[in-house]
Amino acid sequence: MERKMTPQELTGCFDEALEKGYILVYYQPQINHSTGRMVGAEALMRFKHPEFGIQYPNDFIPVFEENGLIVRADLNVFEQVCRFQKKCLQEGLSPVPISANMSRHDILESDYVDRLEEIRKKYDIPVDFLRIEITESSAIAGMDVMTNAIDKLHAYGYLVEMDDFGSGYSSLNVLKDLDIDMIKLDMRFLSGDVGGRGGTIISSVVQMSKWLETPVIAEGVETSSQADYMRSIGCNYIQGYLYSKPVPEAEFVEKLKILDHSPETPLTRFEDSSDAGRFWDPESIETLIFSNFVGPAAIFTYTNGHASIMRVNQKYAKEVCGGAKVSEILNTDPWDGMTDNGRAEYEDAIKRAIETGEETECDCWREIHSDCCGDDKICVRSNIRVIGKAGEQYLFYAMVRNVTAEKKRFDDYRQAERLFRAAFDQVDMYAWEYIFKTHEMHPCFRCMRELGLPPVIKNYPAPVFESGLFPMDYRDMYYEWLKDLEEGAESREGIIPLTVGRIPFHVRYTTEFDENGKPLKAYGSATLVTE
Repeated sequence: MERKMTPQELTGCFDEALEKGYILVYYQPQINHSTGRMVGAEALMRFKHPEFGIQYPNDFIPVFEENGLIVRADLNVFEQVCRFQKKCLQEGLSPVPISANMSRHDILESDYVDRLEEIRKKYDIPVDFLRIEITESSAIAGMDVMTNAIDKLHAYGYLVEMDDFGSGYSSLNVLKDLDIDMIKLDMRFLSGDVGGRGGTIISSVVQMSKWLETPVIAEGVETSSQADYMRSIGCNYIQGYLYSKPVPEAEFVEKLKILDHSPETPLTRFEDSSDAGRFWDPESIETLIFSNFVGPAAIFTYTNGHASIMRVNQKYAKEVCGGAKVSEILNTDPWDGMTDNGRAEYEDAIKRAIETGEETECDCWREIHSDCCGDDKICVRSNIRVIGKAGEQYLFYAMVRNVTAEKKRFDDYRQAERLFRAAFDQVDMYAWEYIFKTHEMHPCFRCMRELGLPPVIKNYPAPVFESGLFPMDYRDMYYEWLKDLEEGAESREGIIPLTVGRIPFHVRYTTEFDENGKPLKAYGSATLVTE
């Protein structure tokens, strides 16, 4: 009697399922649409109970995840893949790389990658025949955790694929930060139509992957129109029902023996009916990849002094371009409005990014024009990183921020500081601040200039007593002052002879409290006693 099993039944028979092989692996081929050759396959978990029959992944996988069983299930799938590849090698059947999924639950297991490697070594499978798939949604585990897992996989020699790219979670920002070897592009973008916005955005993603030197596999290809379209824009690798549904091991072995594969549905002539102008519809899912950045961002190319903007998001338009339309920004020269110094600084940052391979930062002043606000001058801070290269042309990802107000505040602060320092030099006073939490003292400019103090004195006040700046016979009193201040006293003051000449100074402390009344820091001053 075949029926859907309850979560209790699935959980209760889990150990039995591992032992008796109820958990199966089905394989879905990946085909080069230009040659018909199989280039790889994906291993997919299936569950077949002897009494209740096939259980759908959407029914049993969430149960395994909720009950903490998915890690063991995924390891079991990986072991079945290794066993299958070993069998192929022993029987003289040329294997293709097979991808196994690594879920966010697996990533949270600190030793999961090591356990994969132990299984691979157990079956003595060359790592070239195995790949690991992750989804961008696994970032819920934390980018640091994902990065560490990917780095460990690379250290063992595995290629890492990003699965379901474009399904509604992935973003260029995540792709920028993760060292991915292959992209699996979700074909739901096309929704059965090879033209329109979907075709335009997929073409852009494939072109982007070329800059990143990252192969793309189109996943979920169901029609020859979709496959032909992907081939026309440079993506030859296809996975989906057009060539094969996921099949059990025995059927997959027969497909491995076929030299040239043909689609299971008739080929049709591809017609490009895309309208690039429709890409700018802000409500379409196709714009998700280019609008889902963290903050204002742009993608641009640079070749020997010439720059061209390829993509910007709405936040960029608002932050940098006075709310101009995105389509208008794409038609402008990126250097327009930049001052000569601003352009020089920006190009210097570009060249440093190329030379070092690291993210660089620069602040550039530029003039903008807005129909509503007129002309203005703003300072833009850009963080720039190379994300692709083709000959002498480089592709850059830039995150930007308008720091005009910050710059003006800083200039005002510097001017005030200059005026204060000039006035301060006219009186016989020294000043500093003492941080309770870190026991650090930050002296004023005059303290550093005349007394030779460093910008920060750690473990204060011990160093000033050891140096002789403060006399040792006042040590106990001074430490008692700081203790009282840290416990909530508003102020302490007294006459202390300072320096080796024991010159009398009136030393005073006042305490700064946080919003909860807890002592935060103390401001100290020493004024020469003249009477």
